Amino acid sequence: MQSPPRNLFNLRAILYVFAVKKTMKQLLVLLLITTTAFSQPRRIWLDTDIMVGMKDKQPREVDDAVALIMALQHPDKVELVGISTITYADYAYAVTQKLLGWYNRTGKTIPVYRGSDTAKDVGTENDATRAMADALRKEKMPILAIGPVTNVATIIKNHPELISQIEEVVVCAGRTPGLPFKPGLEKLSVGDYNFEMDPESFRILFESGVPVLLSGYECSVYTFLGKTDIEFLNNKNESDKWLYDQFRPWQKFNQSLFGVDGFVPWDATPLGYLTHPDYFKYYRDIPVKINTRKNDASTTANKPYLEVSYEYKDTKWRATYAYKTLPGFEEIVIENMKRASAGQK
Repeated sequence: MQSPPRNLFNLRAILYVFAVKKTMKQLLVLLLITTTAFSQPRRIWLDTDIMVGMKDKQPREVDDAVALIMALQHPDKVELVGISTITYADYAYAVTQKLLGWYNRTGKTIPVYRGSDTAKDVGTENDATRAMADALRKEKMPILAIGPVTNVATIIKNHPELISQIEEVVVCAGRTPGLPFKPGLEKLSVGDYNFEMDPESFRILFESGVPVLLSGYECSVYTFLGKTDIEFLNNKNESDKWLYDQFRPWQKFNQSLFGVDGFVPWDATPLGYLTHPDYFKYYRDIPVKINTRKNDASTTANKPYLEVSYEYKDTKWRATYAYKTLPGFEEIVIENMKRASAGQK
């Protein structure tokens, strides 16, 4: 769970002191001010490898779009300071602008910046890293990184003076040792995509000492959106119909791979940690290592694994690891999408 703003004292203690020494009117004023401070949304930066709708031989994943739309439904909890793209940067930029045009009704402009196009060039500055660095110079904030962390690692590598400005990095990645990634009917193993695209950037991230929250496969697999869960999008609204036309093929593609007609919105759980932290179970301050093992998802001999375990005594890396989504979060995801749909004309 996220902590209250650091500059606030214990509310109960403050109210007790003022109840003793001040008038009721002064107490009510203080209560209003303090409650308002507690209810301020967290200003965050979103770094995403959004690919929904991208033309390819097969449908592309849609979970980044779900996370973005969910974030826009909670301006009381999170405020997007900026959005950066990672991989297929030009397409990601265009589709993010499209979704913001449809679903951003906050009245605030959210700038979008093109980041690393390949997730293979950590240390190379781009529009996104320059903008993120400028934002961090102005204020301390968390970064929600729901793709490879190349852009974030570039900030850390090139601007070590900004490390203390990163409140935490919330990432969709990681696993407990021996956990295979087998969605659906467990017919096929898949990789830890965000980590495996750029392991070196994860190494830079953990070496920096920045607080990290990992929320990957193990946590997300409890949330599943089937055909009936998205049927409300199949309407006359241009925006909803476009989403439905991307979501439905993705569900069918998942059925061909994993035996189930639907999909897990993986990136909704890292976002959920920021908006609904009580719906998750966590391992706190758990050791983290990158281990090389036999590849369980392809014929390649070995590959790196980002793993967490309290048995790891020989590492200084630590993280908070969200390992389970509690009942009710799936309904929150669906209701958020319905709320976004209801706002369309």
